[in-house]
Amino acid sequence: MPTHALKRPTLLALCACVLVAQSMVAAINLLIPQLSSSTLHPSHTEILWTVDAYVIVFAGLLIPAGALGDRYGRKGALLAGLALFAAGAATSALASAPPVLIAGRGLSGAGAALITPATLSLLMRLSAPEHRARAMGAWTLSIGLGGAAGNLGGGLAGQFLSWRALFAVMIPLAAVLAVAVALTVPRTERSTGNPDPLGTLLLTAGLVAVLFGIIEGPTYGWSSARILGAFAAGALLTAGFTVHALRGPSPLFDPRVFGSPRLRAASLGTATCFFGLFSLFFVNSQYLQEIKGFGVAVTGVAILPLVFGMAGAQKLATRWAGRPRAVIGAGLALIGLGLLGASSADAGTPYPVFVCWLLVISAGAGLSMPALTIGVVTSLPPHQAGLGSGLGTTARETGAALGVAVTGTVVSAHTDLLHGMGPALRTVGVVVLAATALVVAGYGKRPEGARGTARVTRQRAAHGNARHPQRRDAERLPDLRNS
Repeated sequence: MPTHALKRPTLLALCACVLVAQSMVAAINLLIPQLSSSTLHPSHTEILWTVDAYVIVFAGLLIPAGALGDRYGRKGALLAGLALFAAGAATSALASAPPVLIAGRGLSGAGAALITPATLSLLMRLSAPEHRARAMGAWTLSIGLGGAAGNLGGGLAGQFLSWRALFAVMIPLAAVLAVAVALTVPRTERSTGNPDPLGTLLLTAGLVAVLFGIIEGPTYGWSSARILGAFAAGALLTAGFTVHALRGPSPLFDPRVFGSPRLRAASLGTATCFFGLFSLFFVNSQYLQEIKGFGVAVTGVAILPLVFGMAGAQKLATRWAGRPRAVIGAGLALIGLGLLGASSADAGTPYPVFVCWLLVISAGAGLSMPALTIGVVTSLPPHQAGLGSGLGTTARETGAALGVAVTGTVVSAHTDLLHGMGPALRTVGVVVLAATALVVAGYGKRPEGARGTARVTRQRAAHGNARHPQRRDAERLPDLRNS
């Protein structure tokens, strides 16, 4: 198979997979009233876990799932992810009790964790360098489309169908996507290396603990023993992973890759972008329903202009792909300024005026996301594209969780949404603009990119070969597995 073998059907199939996986992050939010009054009779805590289980498992497994695809096959990881996603949707659709619904959401999140890095890794491996920016633009646009599709689907299901119907429709959809992937997506070469079960366990548990603290902080209180304990556990587990990775002969990934200023800046920029976007998403549907009086289905449609802004800016991002510092700086600045503008909205603000701010924010996301995605993935060697995409998507989901947590905390400190929305969006807007300055400064330094990371890899390989002479001898043999 030629390295650059990305065909249009392949691109469409991969983008459709990530769109569906991303849609289930947002869709459940518009179904909370229906779930609360359903025959399952979930408690407030169970409702929160129904919403959060997908995101926590999804984000917590992204890095090991990306590395798993690199080592055992990206196409196989994608197909396995679609199967898990469908199984989780079936479990949720048939749930007879809240714990079963939560378990189904978590299972679908595990499937999404396999789907997302595998799709991006395949695009990177199959795209010619001159077409890579366009492929990344299509992939990042699919993320935005997924959020819009989730809002629209959740709104329609909440008004005309039932919450079970939303999960049920995911089962045949995942099956159709699996057939499309099987027929259109070629297999790519795998990376060498041994599994790192201890490192995987330490990193996954650490990420889950940190994400739990971020997501549940507004509910239990940031100074509560439960949240402080989660952050402490996350810090200890992550430190344990770092020590293990630095000393082990074949870790999940080498933490020294973050010595690259470009990787640090791209990761911070990715988190900043989604920090701002999900702050908006948190208050957007509530503002349109509770303050503007829109119905659930109308709210789903009213959010669609976000897609138009992303799509239009994505074309500019592709055209200016050779200037990542300017593109990323302008995009993130638009998100921050758009949030400051949206913070002025109140009950008397006409919807067209509010939409203008949505377009500014979405244009900023569409402009910056392709370059940020490329910045993270290309900071690692090509054979670790899945790991790179896992790192990038983890930054996205962590930023998104922080955006929701910070916005929710500020809103809850006020009497109602009308009085809390403005201060919340202003707070996030200022943070986004401050982080933008750091990202631009990071991109101003000379990037090490994949070459710098490759140097780390060579150093580790030399260290490992000195400790394991038999591995050095084996590496001299030709690799016949992919011939």
